[in-house]
Amino acid sequence: MFTVTDFIPKKYTSIIETGNFEWSAPSNIALVKYWGKKDNQIPANPSVSFTLNNCKTITKLGFEKKENSGSFSFDLLFEGKPKEDFKPKIQKFFERIEVYMPFLKEYHFTIDTQNTFPHSSGIASSASGMAALAMNFMSLEKVLNPEMTDDYFYQKASFLARLGSGSACRSVKGNVVVWGKQNNIKGSTDLFGVEFPYTIHENFENYQDTILLVDKGEKQVSSTIGHDLMHNHPYAERRFSQAHENLDHLIAIFESGNIEEFIKVVESEALTLHAMMMTSMPYFILMKPNTLQIINTIWKFRNETKIPVCFTLDAGANVHVLYPNNVTDKVLQFIKNELVGYCQNGQYICDEIGAGSQLIIDN
Repeated sequence: MFTVTDFIPKKYTSIIETGNFEWSAPSNIALVKYWGKKDNQIPANPSVSFTLNNCKTITKLGFEKKENSGSFSFDLLFEGKPKEDFKPKIQKFFERIEVYMPFLKEYHFTIDTQNTFPHSSGIASSASGMAALAMNFMSLEKVLNPEMTDDYFYQKASFLARLGSGSACRSVKGNVVVWGKQNNIKGSTDLFGVEFPYTIHENFENYQDTILLVDKGEKQVSSTIGHDLMHNHPYAERRFSQAHENLDHLIAIFESGNIEEFIKVVESEALTLHAMMMTSMPYFILMKPNTLQIINTIWKFRNETKIPVCFTLDAGANVHVLYPNNVTDKVLQFIKNELVGYCQNGQYICDEIGAGSQLIIDN
């Protein structure tokens, strides 16, 4: 049984003065949603997500030993240019993880990050961004502790990423990732994401996710505030139980390949997430009129054609259209014919299940 102390290093056996690493980490889309958290980024309920392939953050970490180790020292570049408004979040991340990475104040870091998707697209980049940064820090720690195992490397990377952004722990490794303790899922834990450990039917291989960009503006309510509103929510406990039930149901669905049941769980979870927002105090609505138009159009198309296409939503207005690989041509034609008009500037992004973070430069 893992505890947080397992990630506090005893001592380092090696030294390094300067160098750089570069990692990419993808975004992910939750099928069973995480909404509500306890102290220290612990989820109030377990979640499971598809890791994406194309929507990712690429982060290069340069580091150089410094003489004064009294404070954190870093420069932050976004697409090659200084990005001051990102710095407070990174500063907070450093503060949260310092006990697990005691070398942080010994180096000056240059963090140069970019996304493969438009920054203002309304796609959450905190998951991919924090995961990519955590991977880089783990590469540095592995140099300082060469005995580190691969399993520990990825578990700790996911653990650290979680402290930056909860869902980031699901962007480290694996194509289907579970985060949160679930009795029927071996190895699951609140501390980090784990690869789904059971059989996944071939129906779900190369599953497609086309992201319809309905609204590319800033969210009116941050996810952090939204999570906090679950503390006194009248339906919170029933919601947390429902998440456990739906995750159990997905275990059987992934094994059997039953896409009809998959659709029921995934769409119900998406609407439940937004129902929680609408029934909190204060209450809020992140869906837009075009979000509802898209949902109704998908339902009509699915009923008429029997093509197994469905939707899910994040905590925003954009719609993720999910479908098996073998109906890609028909669904993309449907999107072009009937859904593009509901997207801001007609924009959408084609993605699919991916495998997690990837090393680009190793020192």
